[in-house]
Amino acid sequence: MHLRSQEWFGRTGKDGFIYRAWMKNQGFPHHLFESKPVIGICNTFSELTPCNAHFRDLAEAVKRGVWEAGGFPLEFPVMSLGECQMKPTTMLFRNLASMDVEESIRGNSMDAVVLLCGCDKTTPSLMMGACSVDLPTLVVSGGPMLAGKYKGRNIGTSDLWRFAEANKKGEMSQEEFVAAEACMARSQGHCAVMGTASTMAAMAESLGLALPDNATIPAADSRRKVLAHLAGMRAVEIARQNIRPSQILTRQAFENAIMVNAALGGSTNFILHLTAIAGRMGVELSLDDFDNLSAKIPLLANLQPSGEHFVEDLFYAGGLPAIIRELKQFLHNDAMTINGRTLGENCANAECYNPDVIASVSQPFKPESGIAVLRGNLCPNGAVLKPSAASPELMQHTGRAVVFENIDDYKKRVDDPDLDVDPSCVLVLKNVGPKGYPGMPEVGNMQLPAKVLAQGVHDMVRISDGRMSGTGFGTVVLHVSPEAAVGGNLALVQNGDMITLDVEKRLLHLHVDEEELARRLAHFRPIDLGYERGYTKMYIRHVLQAHEGADFDFLQGSSGPVVKRDSH
Repeated sequence: MHLRSQEWFGRTGKDGFIYRAWMKNQGFPHHLFESKPVIGICNTFSELTPCNAHFRDLAEAVKRGVWEAGGFPLEFPVMSLGECQMKPTTMLFRNLASMDVEESIRGNSMDAVVLLCGCDKTTPSLMMGACSVDLPTLVVSGGPMLAGKYKGRNIGTSDLWRFAEANKKGEMSQEEFVAAEACMARSQGHCAVMGTASTMAAMAESLGLALPDNATIPAADSRRKVLAHLAGMRAVEIARQNIRPSQILTRQAFENAIMVNAALGGSTNFILHLTAIAGRMGVELSLDDFDNLSAKIPLLANLQPSGEHFVEDLFYAGGLPAIIRELKQFLHNDAMTINGRTLGENCANAECYNPDVIASVSQPFKPESGIAVLRGNLCPNGAVLKPSAASPELMQHTGRAVVFENIDDYKKRVDDPDLDVDPSCVLVLKNVGPKGYPGMPEVGNMQLPAKVLAQGVHDMVRISDGRMSGTGFGTVVLHVSPEAAVGGNLALVQNGDMITLDVEKRLLHLHVDEEELARRLAHFRPIDLGYERGYTKMYIRHVLQAHEGADFDFLQGSSGPVVKRDSH
């Protein structure tokens, strides 16, 4: 059995002395450096990332499993992306974190790696980085927090949007708003709803890079640590067997993940992140794949924001294995997973314990699920919408555009009583895409104008080149590509233009003829955000468009685990 770590610790002479000696100042005896698989534990713990603040304990559980299986665990930190703290948006730094992960894994003495993931972007960034190296890899998620409790009912992140509207309309006092704030995040873990964090955890499990039940065990449940312990044990086995992501993440695995995400009503951010991971693996994925594969899958999970329950309820009802078993007629059940069993074998005995949370294919929670990919002259390269979170009466709609040129323009004018807007209008927000913000923030589900809310209206068609939180809802068109900042037709929309959304026909159409669009384009001038140095300048220069996963152009494909030169 060849162990990569022996290229460091198995050396004789000066180099071996250096690689081992300084490691021994931590109290490691010499025999640990002799042919024991070294398991790197890639930890995104940070007190600035509250969703991941319990990862010190989770890492210790992984280490116990590694020691039990005869491995040598070594924990290392990487950049942590805290969704609720980091400005201007964690999406700006996803690619940077992936580079940190890639180089940390490649440059250090490990035979396999366990990725500790939780908050939204930590999962895709760690998976992107690890896949680029292609060492044996296993994902352990931090788990969802317990549902919040407020005035006798359960609440979660999706309720934030409702509370904010009620507070804005004067229906919820500031004191009540703060009280709800204290009640929502009442335990460790990431968002309690099927937002992006839980969507990413489900993605890792359905792709086959995580153990069964990884996606849904609550962070506060002791079984989360048991899973981490078992993951540590399995990491030693995959190191010895040299089972790499490239052997697991086949085209079939990506198709499985798309179909499972549809059944869950997962976040629209799933598209960006899965596409970016596929790009690192050399697997071709297009927006049409998401639409075509999702179209035949009904919504099975009755979870917020598309339903009423929480991710912990999904775990108690049977977890992701129960969803996967219910979908077996659609899935590639022979796809191999990281525990050495196929996806079908992992879920063969799964049961549903609560049909109100996990519906059946024959009697689904909602007939339409997944993500609708829209085409038209407003989005030649595509745009996306989440039907399960949209208003049925707006799925076919034509309205007058009310245009905001950027986020600052929106914030300045949205509540102006003189804003020329009514409930039939279409709100258009420009310059919040990958390059235009930069970083593509979660502002696509923009709050409605105050004068519309005052009329009792709770949804309007909204269009942007930005993203939406996986906890959000509404008839929101996102990821318009090309974005406004590069001269896409979104940049040319003017107040009063008529726009048609027809989800059934997968159409997003701007009622302006080509000659007029060409005239407007001749006057287009890209915005100057003023970034003249550092990472953000590099990001603007190299980021791909949304339909390509918003990865960097120079990070496509993988570069492998080999380091050709020593450090001394």
